[in-house]
Amino acid sequence: GAVITAEEHNYLGGLGESVARTLTSHYPVPQEFIATKDTFGESGTPDQLMEKYGLNNKAIEMAVVGVLKRKT
Repeated sequence: GAVITAEEHNYLGGLGESVARTLTSHYPVPQEFIATKDTFGESGTPDQLMEKYGLNNKAIEMAVVGVLKRKT
């Protein structure tokens, strides 16, 4: 009854938007997007970048809690 999409690139035009389009047409449920927020890429270790852009385990856990609170 809820969906979270996680992708390592911009949320605009990505997987999350495709999933949202399908859900809206067939099975509307709360959705959270985990992705970069329309920004230019940067250099760093994978762990540093995942932390900076909110793509790590902590961010996913927070998104799960948030989307479940919105579930009816």
